[in-house]
Amino acid sequence: MRKKDFMRIKNSFIKHILAIAHKEAMHILRDPFTLSVAFLLPLFFVVAFGYIIDLDYKNFPVIVNDNDRTPASRSFVQAAQASGYFSITAVNSPAEADKMLQKNNTQAMLIIPSGFGRKLGKADTHSPPKIQAIADGTDNAGAAILGGYLQGLAGSFAAARNNAAGTEQTGMEIRSRYLFNPDLDSHKFIVPALNTIIIGFLAIVLTAVTVAREWENGSMELLLSTPASPSEIVAGKLLPYFILSFTDCLIIFVVALTLFKIPFTGSFLMYLSACIIYITGALALGLLISVITRQQQAAIQIGMAVGLLPSIIFSGFIFPIENMPVFFRYLTIVFPQRWYLYISRCLFLSDPSLASMARPFAALLAFAAIMITAAVKKFKTDVEP
Repeated sequence: MRKKDFMRIKNSFIKHILAIAHKEAMHILRDPFTLSVAFLLPLFFVVAFGYIIDLDYKNFPVIVNDNDRTPASRSFVQAAQASGYFSITAVNSPAEADKMLQKNNTQAMLIIPSGFGRKLGKADTHSPPKIQAIADGTDNAGAAILGGYLQGLAGSFAAARNNAAGTEQTGMEIRSRYLFNPDLDSHKFIVPALNTIIIGFLAIVLTAVTVAREWENGSMELLLSTPASPSEIVAGKLLPYFILSFTDCLIIFVVALTLFKIPFTGSFLMYLSACIIYITGALALGLLISVITRQQQAAIQIGMAVGLLPSIIFSGFIFPIENMPVFFRYLTIVFPQRWYLYISRCLFLSDPSLASMARPFAALLAFAAIMITAAVKKFKTDVEP
């Protein structure tokens, strides 16, 4: 091939690429949704990840029952508070501390026995001063880290007293046990939370794509021309996806019990109620997305953004909510994934009372009611003259 012909083919190839690229660029510039997804969402998640991801646990809520009430015991409590790893709340009796722990109001409690200060000043290796630590093992990762922090605090506190006194006094011993998940098995922590991600993603994305496909293909107009009302059409289209999502919930539940041998200690009726409310809200959100976008591609993008990412970032599935900045801690309140995950873990591992579950159930109900109202209202507004 002559050089002239080669250059002509090369120039033609480049022109075609540039022409297609220009045409595609014009489409993108005329589409505000694509521009917002392309620029705003990546920016948001970069900022969110930058602030949220913090692998150092801080501000563990810990209650302390000081039965010694000596300067030594008070110094230990003050050292724990000053470390920045613990948020201390004092109680007057072990019963009160146990009641707060059962209500999921704290992650651990410390019981300082009488005679702690007296033993701390003696070099008695056979009977060192002991502090009992009882941690909530529902969050196995947090409980393990909490135990390490307490051991480190005990060592540094004893060393500081030795340096101040110029003596070699005995150290301290903290004996820990973990409630609800004694062996800190990570399966018991992860598996009950998986349905939060799986169900939320499927219910939102599948519903959004299916209804959007009707708008794109023009078949929605045919459905609306039938005697069925818009509300009946919506209910009829969502019902199969509700059954599918609810079946997935049951499958995950059975797998957790049989394959991973995870005990279920809570109320099964309460668990089913949480599944129904969570799925209903997710389906309504998917319908709202489809009505707003009416495009499958857009529905997929938004469905993945609001169905998958909040389940990972804002639910407490991986990143502890307590570690987040104040703004993001409050932001998690609006995401149903946070509340459903909390209910699922508690019901599997700790047998909570209905009163202790009132707040997460109320949050799920509020989200479902808002989504249903918004989706139905928007749908009727768009289809009715």
